[in-house]
Amino acid sequence: MESVTPQAVQKELDRFINQNVYIHLETTNGAYASHHDETFFSSGAYIRNALVQVERGKITGTGPFRIGLKMPLGWIYAEGITHFEVDAKERLLLAGHDYQGKLAVCLEISRTPFE
Repeated sequence: MESVTPQAVQKELDRFINQNVYIHLETTNGAYASHHDETFFSSGAYIRNALVQVERGKITGTGPFRIGLKMPLGWIYAEGITHFEVDAKERLLLAGHDYQGKLAVCLEISRTPFE
């Protein structure tokens, strides 16, 4: 993955406009490691293969970035995005890593379901 360049990410988001796409969205603040500190409140969210129609895609901020996907009935967004890549299957993979390099959020967009 490479560091986000807003113009490059916006160009990739634009490829999905007016299309049905599959979304993978995941957040975590250490949910898998909360047993190390009982006072730490862990939370997270996970959705995979949600089929949505994208009316608009937008990147905002100065870094870390927010990615928003406008749907007919609302929005999906991921905040804290720092890195991206387009893989061999033409999927847009966006990730946000914390200051220790750990994954905190990911948003992935694909024309085909995730396996």
